[in-house]
Amino acid sequence: MRARIVKIGNSQGIRIPKPIIEQAGISEDVDIIVENKKIIICPISKPRSGWDEAFRKMAENGDDLLIDSEQPISHSWDETEWHW
Repeated sequence: MRARIVKIGNSQGIRIPKPIIEQAGISEDVDIIVENKKIIICPISKPRSGWDEAFRKMAENGDDLLIDSEQPISHSWDETEWHW
């Protein structure tokens, strides 16, 4: 498909037909990168998608304890003496 560059204020742009936007899964924001003289437009995935499920699994496994709690935490790193 061909598109014409149009002036938009002090910038330039192209109009992307709605069917193409829907096919690409774009709904709002996009990432735009340039690779080998090509402009690549990608939908931005939700950066925190799946966190609810991950936190639920952590709670089930007991992996959701605060590390700054009253209980001391020991790790093999604590046994190493640091010299500055």
